[in-house]
Amino acid sequence: MRLYLSSVGLGPRRTELTRLAQGGKRAGVILNAYDFRTPERRAASLEFEMRELADLGLEPEEIDLRQWFGRPDGLRETLSGFDVLYVRGGSVFVLGRALAASGADRVLPELLAEDAFVYSGYSAGICLLGPTLRGIEGHVDDPAFVPDGYPDTPTPWDGLGVLPYAIAPHYRSDHPESAEIDHTVTYFIDHHIPFVALRDGEAIVVDDAGTRVVS
Repeated sequence: MRLYLSSVGLGPRRTELTRLAQGGKRAGVILNAYDFRTPERRAASLEFEMRELADLGLEPEEIDLRQWFGRPDGLRETLSGFDVLYVRGGSVFVLGRALAASGADRVLPELLAEDAFVYSGYSAGICLLGPTLRGIEGHVDDPAFVPDGYPDTPTPWDGLGVLPYAIAPHYRSDHPESAEIDHTVTYFIDHHIPFVALRDGEAIVVDDAGTRVVS
């Protein structure tokens, strides 16, 4: 399994992503955590993320999970065609809803176990890899919010369980959510949930050599 999990953006060690990709260039971009924003703001964010990845020499294209809602057949084949999967931050609960509605919540863990691609992303895009999304609600993201076009299903409280620990991004950083993340960390401690707190400018790298935090 190959992971490059940044607290925010691509981070200062972004070349770790291309190293992990081992020459692969096709990058799928999942922006659904940002579906709570206006279409104009979402489009601007997509343009920015695509430019950042292209500057690394990658060839990005969007995978909009909304196009797969209610039709999970073929999603596995689509995702497995990429060398890198890059998942933007935003609302972890909106992202969780998108994964569940498209079937990606089942497909992603399978493909990661097969080392089908490098998984990368930041903020909400990495929080969902842990065992639970609890501890984020009420302080950072609204678990009850359902974007237009999404099925009104129960709140997704479980993470994908790819990692045996939760992640608290933006910890003690110059970020609007940093103070709220302190509450998340307290929740993890009080409920005995293993976690890694990442400051902005740090990233978790997972490869054959093990797991480490880089900055």
